Amino acid sequence: MGFTFQFIVRLFMTMLLSIILTPLIKLLSFKIGAVDRPGERKINTTTMPTAGGLSIFLSFSIAVLWEFSDTLSVHRIWPMLLGALIVVLTGLIDDIYELSPLQKTIGLTSAALVIYFVADIGISTISIPFMGIFHTGWLGLPLTILWILAITNAVNLIDGLDGLAAGVSIIALTTIGLVSYFFLPGNGVTLAILIFSLVAAIVGFFPYNFHPATIFLGDTGALFLGFMIAVFSLQGLKNATFISVLTPMFILGVPITDTVFAMIRRRFNNQPISSADKMHLHHRLLSLGFTHRGAVLTIYAMALVFSFIALLMNYASTWAIILLIISTTIGLELFIELIGLVGENRQPLMRSLKFLGNRRYRQKVLHGTEEETKEEK
Repeated sequence: MGFTFQFIVRLFMTMLLSIILTPLIKLLSFKIGAVDRPGERKINTTTMPTAGGLSIFLSFSIAVLWEFSDTLSVHRIWPMLLGALIVVLTGLIDDIYELSPLQKTIGLTSAALVIYFVADIGISTISIPFMGIFHTGWLGLPLTILWILAITNAVNLIDGLDGLAAGVSIIALTTIGLVSYFFLPGNGVTLAILIFSLVAAIVGFFPYNFHPATIFLGDTGALFLGFMIAVFSLQGLKNATFISVLTPMFILGVPITDTVFAMIRRRFNNQPISSADKMHLHHRLLSLGFTHRGAVLTIYAMALVFSFIALLMNYASTWAIILLIISTTIGLELFIELIGLVGENRQPLMRSLKFLGNRRYRQKVLHGTEEETKEEK
């Protein structure tokens, strides 16, 4: 009971530190030129300070190294913070000077290498149902780097509306924290402390970022949050099982869905995968008449549904999980087609359902006509 109360107090102090630091980071952003000016693809109509992620990073780092130094193995945390620092610096430079996709990838890959070689966090084995356990061997490194790059960029892509990436990250991290505490053996409690420390830092920043925002996360924050979510989820993937792989994928269902369908959409339109457009999930909701807050809250609701499904998976049998995946995939595809995320005219599932429905209707009408003819005779 004493530890729980002490833990809550320290989380509150972390949140308070983030609340105090954010206005200072806002002033710093203007000083160093980390600002987002209005443009064709921008939602904001005035120049906004970015680099808001600095306050989250600093609050989290101070909490881990000072407030929780007696609880955590600090020497194991340093490599993680070093990787995070590389990501934050990459994002900060991008917020000021706009790096190319290749330059950002180099920065993120460098951080991923620190995580794999220095922090010793990576994918060692993979367990596939009905097939057995496979050791990744040399594939562990590329798989780890791919996972970190994919999740980091997925979170960065959804950072298009006030409070969107921050709110989705809070939901995702809270779910990962619960899964770590209740289902991850070994260092699950330590990992949960780290995760909820980061959540507290984001919560302190959140009031400044929710619509109407006074400061943006910027690439500094979006890349940092994506990176930390990727690293935290990797803790349960060292010996990857079917459920340990699916759980973070469902928890991050919103950013992963947006990223995957963006790649499909650009492929269909013969555009480079790295090209920018205004067809992301939040853009489509706005174009359908949702208000700024309405679109954000809708995506929050989607993130909560994905997180709830992820939690259910930890209690379900293998066949129940398979049924959950199938039903979720069908429901998600219908939603994607309804909002036109790939394109308003690309609705394969809906057209198939319409065809089946029309076919049955025609058969019913034809059968009814035959019955009427018989009665007339």
